[in-house]
Amino acid sequence: MPPLNRFFQSPEAFLAAVPRPKTLCFTNGCFDLIHPGHVQYLADARALGDFLVVGLNSDASVARLKGSGRPLQDEAARAAILLGLRSVDAVIRFDEDTPQALIERLLPDVLVKGGDYTPEAVVGRDIVEGRGGRLVLIPFLPGHSTSRIEQRIKSGRGVTLE
Repeated sequence: MPPLNRFFQSPEAFLAAVPRPKTLCFTNGCFDLIHPGHVQYLADARALGDFLVVGLNSDASVARLKGSGRPLQDEAARAAILLGLRSVDAVIRFDEDTPQALIERLLPDVLVKGGDYTPEAVVGRDIVEGRGGRLVLIPFLPGHSTSRIEQRIKSGRGVTLE
């Protein structure tokens, strides 16, 4: 298992430990069940700059957003899986429902979200673009989503690589 020394409990801890990269990329999410779509998405996000930080919703935040049965894995497990990917340089936990405060503190150069978002709906876009950064929306890998995996498991069909 990868060490959790790149899993930060606050943006201040990250900023104190990591020198500012030339191009800081940021994305966020619950990442409750990592699937091929996540792997591709994070690789694409990392390719946009020198360093990728993933804002990870805390367990309490996931439960508020997704319901009392979630997360399926605790935040330490989710962070360890993310940090096991070559594309992820650091993970920062946040407890709010949105990464607004985290983005305000990190001031990333590139803000990345999935293709299911419209630019107007992306939290933090105004902060990033207001200081000369950019928003990039990355299309999903077709056929892969946490909701679809959850449905297949509940139906007894299991999970397949499609």
